[in-house]
Amino acid sequence: MNILSTLATHMEMTEAIKNYVQEKLMSLEKFTERYSTCEVSAEVGKTSEHHQKGKIFRAEFMMTIPGVTLRAEAVEEDLYAAIDAAKDDLKRQLIEHKERLDERKG
Repeated sequence: MNILSTLATHMEMTEAIKNYVQEKLMSLEKFTERYSTCEVSAEVGKTSEHHQKGKIFRAEFMMTIPGVTLRAEAVEEDLYAAIDAAKDDLKRQLIEHKERLDERKG
């Protein structure tokens, strides 16, 4: 799996956040082993500069595998919760895509 970029919007990208995003994305690698290429870009941050509470943290992942582009986005009250939720959504999409491919093979 090739992580193309990790961006932050309306906040500073710390090394801890970058490492956490990479760790979560790499946990999906076992679901992408069957593909010749897999490229991922990640964007995390605040939904707005002026809001201070509520669901203000956002994580978005875009994964390109042969034949399809998967996109997962989550908005939560905590940045790490948003990253986890987006990762879980991307995992769900990967599993569904694999099942569709397996059904076609018969």
